[in-house]
Amino acid sequence: MKVPSFLLRAILVVAAPSTSLAQAEPSADDLLKTARFVATLQQQDLKGFIRKNERKFPVGLFLRGENIQLTYKQPGTDKEVRFHMHLQQDSYRLLEVGASGESVRFPDAKLGQSIEGSDLSYEDLSMRFLYWPNGTVDPELDKIKGQQCRVVQLANPNGKGRYAQVRVWVHKKSQALMKVVGYNAEGLPLKRFQVLDIMKVGNAYTLRRMRVDTVDPIGNKVVGLTYLEFDKPKAVKPGGLR
Repeated sequence: MKVPSFLLRAILVVAAPSTSLAQAEPSADDLLKTARFVATLQQQDLKGFIRKNERKFPVGLFLRGENIQLTYKQPGTDKEVRFHMHLQQDSYRLLEVGASGESVRFPDAKLGQSIEGSDLSYEDLSMRFLYWPNGTVDPELDKIKGQQCRVVQLANPNGKGRYAQVRVWVHKKSQALMKVVGYNAEGLPLKRFQVLDIMKVGNAYTLRRMRVDTVDPIGNKVVGLTYLEFDKPKAVKPGGLR
């Protein structure tokens, strides 16, 4: 029996979704590009503080070209610690800035080290895991506080640092970072990052306030709590790193 042409076209549309529909779903890299600091720091500085209990100290993020510089001031002193990520097309390098201003490769053993007794480590503050390649996007959406999010799964490409794998929740509409959980090799949680408030910087959104929980992987209990908070940034003129 000959199938009418209009019915054949309808069958083909159902059986083979159009290219435009297939392209509507963003890739893991597309989602992470928006969630990363580099997407929001275009000639902007983020300044704020790290707070654990009643103790807090200043922190800053500065984007200059292909470099994101991260700084914090040691509590009770005027000493400023600096390190930065050098961004490349498909990779990044984490570097430590010495007292005389020279940059050297950041020690692998120091990545998971606590910053001044807080629940933030150097890899946490730099969010280097957002640059891990070959991420996958869960087919199902998840919700955080009623907001629909896409979930990106990332595997540590070289085993350096504390996390073997990371799951990242990205807001479906704004594509802002909403939540991150870092896991050990057994798939047990080690650290949870919960974005409590976001702000618009330029044409993108970034975090204003984030809660960081250190988790006991055996009992899945919070054993440490720190807040990372930023002020609304002011535009800065183009220039080199400080």
